[in-house]
Amino acid sequence: MAAGPWGWGAAAAALLLLLLLLALLLGGARRLRRRYATGGARASPRGRAAAARADGVRALLVTAHPDDEAMFFAPTVLGLGRAGGRAAVLCCSAGNYYNQGEIRKKELEQSCFLLGIPASDVTIIDHRDLLDNPAVEWDAQLLSAFVLKHIEANNINLVVTFDAGGVSGHANHISLYTALSNAGYGTALSATCWRPASSPPYSGPNLEAMQMEPAFRAEVT
Repeated sequence: MAAGPWGWGAAAAALLLLLLLLALLLGGARRLRRRYATGGARASPRGRAAAARADGVRALLVTAHPDDEAMFFAPTVLGLGRAGGRAAVLCCSAGNYYNQGEIRKKELEQSCFLLGIPASDVTIIDHRDLLDNPAVEWDAQLLSAFVLKHIEANNINLVVTFDAGGVSGHANHISLYTALSNAGYGTALSATCWRPASSPPYSGPNLEAMQMEPAFRAEVT
């Protein structure tokens, strides 16, 4: 049975309405893709500025032992990566206090991989005078020499390390702060060193709220 003229007209109107709805949906999807691709049109000016500041950041995370990067600095490393920065790790010992140094070296690389840092950007200093020991303070001149060499070789412009209390009070951690804050490198390149603004344990609300604040500023030749 053939449809009357009113039936065909209603069908055509419904089809036209459907096409208009599809066009609106496709247009909205395109706008959303463009918005997220540019970092979010509704992002606050402060948020956009923070993301922009991380572009070109070449950060060096100076740690004492394998696992420090995850226990104390994971939020910082992940935040730098999300904002476009690049991080490398200089670990100043193999963490061999319990004779597990070789195992911990492998664990460090695996941990850094999960944090977005390739193995090529992970360096472990396994020096006889930088042994993992919670009661031993390391030689400041030796440490600063290793760090400076790494800064120069990798064009580093941001250094992240422990605060004056080593965050957890570990003597090796404190040694890093002491070595870098008293280095007196020169004036050619500014590298700002930062420390965690909150204290462990870094879990739950503390992990989400953890921020970094300036610890000292070193001028690096």
